[in-house]
Amino acid sequence: DQLKENLANIIVAYNSKGEPIKVKDIKAQGAMTALLKEAIKPNLVQTLEHTPAIIHGGPFANIAHGCNSLIATKTAMKLADYVITEAGFGADLGAEKFVNIKCRKSGLTPSAVVIVATVRALKMHGESNDNEMKTESLDALEKGIRNLEKHIENITVKFNLPAVVAINKFASDSADEIKMIENKCNQLGVQVVLSDVFSEGGKGGESLAREVVKLCNEKNQEMKFTYTDQMSIEEKILAVVKEIYGGVGTDLSEIANEKINKLEKTDMRTLPICIAKTPYSFTGSNEETGLIKDFTIEINDVKVASGAGFIIVYVGNVMTMPGLPKKPAAENIDISSTGEISGLF
Repeated sequence: DQLKENLANIIVAYNSKGEPIKVKDIKAQGAMTALLKEAIKPNLVQTLEHTPAIIHGGPFANIAHGCNSLIATKTAMKLADYVITEAGFGADLGAEKFVNIKCRKSGLTPSAVVIVATVRALKMHGESNDNEMKTESLDALEKGIRNLEKHIENITVKFNLPAVVAINKFASDSADEIKMIENKCNQLGVQVVLSDVFSEGGKGGESLAREVVKLCNEKNQEMKFTYTDQMSIEEKILAVVKEIYGGVGTDLSEIANEKINKLEKTDMRTLPICIAKTPYSFTGSNEETGLIKDFTIEINDVKVASGAGFIIVYVGNVMTMPGLPKKPAAENIDISSTGEISGLF
């Protein structure tokens, strides 16, 4: 019933007066729901260590809401003591949308948040070169850790949620680099755990799992949203820019401003916003790394996803097609005549 209702609200066109024409106006919601009768059911798969995983939806957090379906999450919560769900691309994209869209619509509150960090990613944010990425560079790491600080602040302060930082270990990481991240997290008062699941599988994640369980069993804090439903669309955008990105303002294009003004005159003004932005920086630029301050976000366009129930805001020249590698991973995967699979990793 809810799927049919959501489909019915999709805008397919506008009439000569500029009024939206929805699926329900052309009476197509029944046929569309019939086509999706099986697709609404999530898939049950398993990890290499036979842990059940429920897969349902894979929206990218830079150009969409970045979360699996509520059906998958709620199903998993009925079947397991602890459920882990992904909200990718950092606290400025996946986590922001997880809280302000998914949690708002579902009434769910996460018991704990895992912030995944790598030495290499933080060195990239410290403007390291290719050689420094593969060898120890404490200077680059120290500069890049400021980016992690903002993600920690977003989770623990802006959203008021308990968090643990998981250092995803790579073979090229030095002991001193890992120690630097641990010391900084300790200074900030957030728990930090080394995770080595890539090399050791589940065994390498036991310490992290225990810390997550510990956080989940503590008294839950009251989660904070970044904005209210009744705020104007422009106020919602500005709240995310200031609170989550760390910017100072917005620069709306003529097209974006015109569309926002039209939406403000409809009941869709109360919808949450879904900002499409590069995952490479807080600012909307692919080139800027680290932690930038006092910047303005450029809003080029605004569209409404009335079926999904949110307003999409486009920042800068964001590409709305998911980014894929030049060489598909499938080219490396093969199977022998005896059934041995190779090239998965």
